[in-house]
Amino acid sequence: MLNWLNSFRKKQPLPAVPTGQCVHAVGDMHGRLDLLDNLLTQIQQDAGNYPGFSRSLVFLGDYVDRGPDSRGVLERLRTLSLPGFEVICLAGNHEEMMSLFLEDADVGADWLRAGGVQTLRSYGIHVHVDSEPTVLRDSLLNVMTRSERDFLRSLGSWYDAGDYMFAHAGIRPGRPYDQQEDADLMWIREPFLSSKRDHGKVVVHGHSINYEPEFFPNSERPRRIGIDTGAFRQGVLTCLALVGTEHRLIQASA
Repeated sequence: MLNWLNSFRKKQPLPAVPTGQCVHAVGDMHGRLDLLDNLLTQIQQDAGNYPGFSRSLVFLGDYVDRGPDSRGVLERLRTLSLPGFEVICLAGNHEEMMSLFLEDADVGADWLRAGGVQTLRSYGIHVHVDSEPTVLRDSLLNVMTRSERDFLRSLGSWYDAGDYMFAHAGIRPGRPYDQQEDADLMWIREPFLSSKRDHGKVVVHGHSINYEPEFFPNSERPRRIGIDTGAFRQGVLTCLALVGTEHRLIQASA
């Protein structure tokens, strides 16, 4: 019985993206424009190894807060045009907090504690101990362009390609993809991180920092792949490259 089970497992196909497609997924960058630009150069070079393939470039969210140049990151992504690439920008929980602050200054305290101070500084707005949230919000609205605000509102929730599904934080285990809630896609940790159940697709996510990319529970047939390697903290931005059944890592470091 055990030999039959082992044989069955070996015959299960490895997860793959569609034939003729290469996918590059980029983890949380948190204002590290320098790392993003470095990584974009490497991604274009890597994609050049697959002439004739369709190319999908997926950003997993958390572009703002904590790091030094949130505005620069948003502008780079908003205007990004790479020949031959479909660019998909997903929303992270930090983009959600920033968007909520633009609508309601009362949520400002939570956003500022989560790194919003650094984002405001990137827009030339300095926060003082006695700064009023409404004043800060109005100042941000005054310097942000309509295109920048529209970009924040345009961010998607998830993307899929073949046997892979991409979301900022993860999914609610056991719930169909078309019934996932944005709150989970952008914020969930448990029970997703420790779940060993088959999600139907391999979930590629950021949100939860690991100093090395995490293939859980193993690298051959992972249930999820976490690629938030703490760009703002340890200076490493990670990309997962997927072609056929192959997965590789590309990294930019300070």
